[in-house]
Amino acid sequence: MTKKVFIITGEYSGDIHGSKVAEILKSECSDIEIEGIGGENLKRAGAKLFCDHSKMSGFGFNFKMAIDHLTLEKRVSEYLLNEYKPDLVLLIDYGTFNLRVAKRLKGSGIKVFHYIPPQVWASRKWRIKGIKKVVDKVLCIFPFEVDMYKEYGIDVHYCGHPLISQLPEKADKEEFFAKHNLDLNRPLVSVFPGSRPLELKFVAQTLIDGAKKLKKLHPEIQFCISHAPNLSDKVFDKYIKDTDFKVIKGENQALLSVSDSLILASGTVALEASLYQVPLIIGYKGPWIIYLIYLLVRCIKKVSLPNIVTGMDIVPELIQAKLTTDNICHETEKLLYDKNHREETIKKLGLVREKLSDKYSAREVANCIMSAL
Repeated sequence: MTKKVFIITGEYSGDIHGSKVAEILKSECSDIEIEGIGGENLKRAGAKLFCDHSKMSGFGFNFKMAIDHLTLEKRVSEYLLNEYKPDLVLLIDYGTFNLRVAKRLKGSGIKVFHYIPPQVWASRKWRIKGIKKVVDKVLCIFPFEVDMYKEYGIDVHYCGHPLISQLPEKADKEEFFAKHNLDLNRPLVSVFPGSRPLELKFVAQTLIDGAKKLKKLHPEIQFCISHAPNLSDKVFDKYIKDTDFKVIKGENQALLSVSDSLILASGTVALEASLYQVPLIIGYKGPWIIYLIYLLVRCIKKVSLPNIVTGMDIVPELIQAKLTTDNICHETEKLLYDKNHREETIKKLGLVREKLSDKYSAREVANCIMSAL
């Protein structure tokens, strides 16, 4: 009898993670049918797309986006309940939207698993009670999450972090530098200003201005700016029009791995950088009202994943008022030119991988799904 699985992702990273799970399910279960909300990766893995998620990704509040989300939430829920009727729905990340769908499915007999659940350990811990009500199994990616979910009586399985298996090996530095006409004898600092339009609006200019100031102070440094592949040139170009820095699009991980130091907007990219053991600083800011609300609801004071995973202050966190060009320069200079500080930082970044399991995360998820079916 054919088993049906529906996968819901909300942005590019979720599409990647979902595609890995779908590939395993398709290769090992001849009688499985997969549909979902995702992008090209999920589609290539053999899933039939209910719709593309390209308009779902966002940052902050946008009235049109909120209406679009509510409309899609209703459409997909009705489709799952009345037409497709899957045996299991796999939610991947994208907590607010996915948990609202899960709430609509409650009591229908459809199993609901949540892979990469909301980071309730970071803020608004009360959300875990809502997860317990609507999710049958949590598939978490950090080892410290397990005890927290068990404490609330939630069925939880630690899958390991997907980056451990999905992150490519370091790029060949000589080949990369030759390809992009970079000088092997000069330090390379790369700027990753973010991957969402509103994120760029609040963070990008300060990060790039910090790089400009560093360039004036240290002409020997060469700079690259990473252009996230999901951002159009029209959205991105206005932030780099006054620089002569080299812009590299669609080679994020290769650029991370060959850089001598990094200036990053906060996010998963900081974890990727730490796994490559490249010294970094992270900067982030947003509307003050959102930041003040965040201060009220946060559960931990650290914001970057390398610091959270290790419980140490390895990566400088320049948040809100601390995100200034002077601070960017100061922290980057230390990482580049203070030999002892640089070596100690690299050594500590190696602890991040040690803290995370070497489990193949997508395989763990697929096994849980096959067992449930």
